[in-house]
Amino acid sequence: MKYTIAEQHTDKTAFILEIKNYFENSEHSIHKARNEIKIIEYSGVNYVVKSFKKPHMINQIAYTFFRDSKAKRSFTNALKIKMFTPDPIGYIEFFKHGLLESSYYISAYFDYDFTIREPLQDQNFPDRESIFKALAHFTYTLHDQNIVHKDYSPGNILIQKKPDGYQYTLVDINRMYFKKFSISDRMKNFAKLGASKEDLRIIIEEYVKTLKENFSILYQEAVYYSDKHQTRLTYKRFFKKLKKKVLK
Repeated sequence: MKYTIAEQHTDKTAFILEIKNYFENSEHSIHKARNEIKIIEYSGVNYVVKSFKKPHMINQIAYTFFRDSKAKRSFTNALKIKMFTPDPIGYIEFFKHGLLESSYYISAYFDYDFTIREPLQDQNFPDRESIFKALAHFTYTLHDQNIVHKDYSPGNILIQKKPDGYQYTLVDINRMYFKKFSISDRMKNFAKLGASKEDLRIIIEEYVKTLKENFSILYQEAVYYSDKHQTRLTYKRFFKKLKKKVLK
């Protein structure tokens, strides 16, 4: 095995070394698809543990010898953006026959109230406009610090309501990179939100106030990238259904 623990969390070494057992014995799963996420209590404190599924053979070789695993990337990225993501605790990788078999990323638990998905999908969600405006400022801050979340989608943006506003937090951060944003890059980064044109208008209008660029031009560009992404998803779903029918 290989593991790394954040300096301030070395007291949790025993927890991380036994993470497989803790994970298997926990029934508090909050997400289960390609990978699984569980909330696990240790010494009276809740932590979030993400278990990455066993890679296929090519990726086993790649993650063992040429690329960082998803768990390691999650941890490394979290250290770079600690202001915007739950506190990183550590990661651990397990190997079999010399190849990566499984990996886990452990972070602090963020007690969020909802994700951005809820106000995007529910027209009657309380305080929608304020939430979207706050999202615009949060996104601007990310862009201004050259942080590119490659899956900036509704389920990955967690929100906690505060007395003075909203706190936004990012998760699923293994797919990130860091670079100076062009104007087009900024608008393209909103595409995966799946926001309606009306909601996107509120977000971009607020975003542009900080950027001090022409709203109309940037709004049309944001709509273009959003529509393009939705079209790609539609085709992807269509061919996925077609493939299932052919294989039956």
